[in-house]
Amino acid sequence: MFREFLNIITKSLKLDKTLYKENRYFGEAGIYFALTLIIIASLISIIPNNAFLDYMTNNFGLGDLNSPNIRTIIITNLIFWVLKSMYLYVFGSILFSNKGNKSSFKKTMITVAYAHAPLMFNIVIINSALLFLTIVFYIWYSITLIIGINQIYNYKSILKSSILVMAPLIILIVYTIYQFLNFKVGVLS
Repeated sequence: MFREFLNIITKSLKLDKTLYKENRYFGEAGIYFALTLIIIASLISIIPNNAFLDYMTNNFGLGDLNSPNIRTIIITNLIFWVLKSMYLYVFGSILFSNKGNKSSFKKTMITVAYAHAPLMFNIVIINSALLFLTIVFYIWYSITLIIGINQIYNYKSILKSSILVMAPLIILIVYTIYQFLNFKVGVLS
């Protein structure tokens, strides 16, 4: 059982498309493997979060910032896992529907969890000098998720899955730029 779990992580890290085509990875044990990956990734996320809080405290004088407790981190990550899976399932099945798509919500949830494997490398971010690695690992995670979504929804083009996965991030970036420009204009007036 543990060997199969390591095999899933290895295939996910290597961006192996066959991971998402084999039904044995999406069976009864698949949801438990997915849940385990989400919990491990959320526990490991405490390390770069603490490095970031230390950086903010030391460089911006924000006082003593404490990280949230473990229960809050795990519950929040589980909620975001379900919400992201719901978003991908609804928009992947409705907006970008495909005739060959026979994917279920459960398979989408498992795919999203399997894509979290690169985020386990956040364990190496022990101080603020290594915080740039969070971007590298997030890009790796995004590519893994794009490949997984592309495979489970049988898209002919990687563009559909890229738009589907990256849309929330693009909207957030555009909104942030818009807010920044409005703030800058307001200050200059």
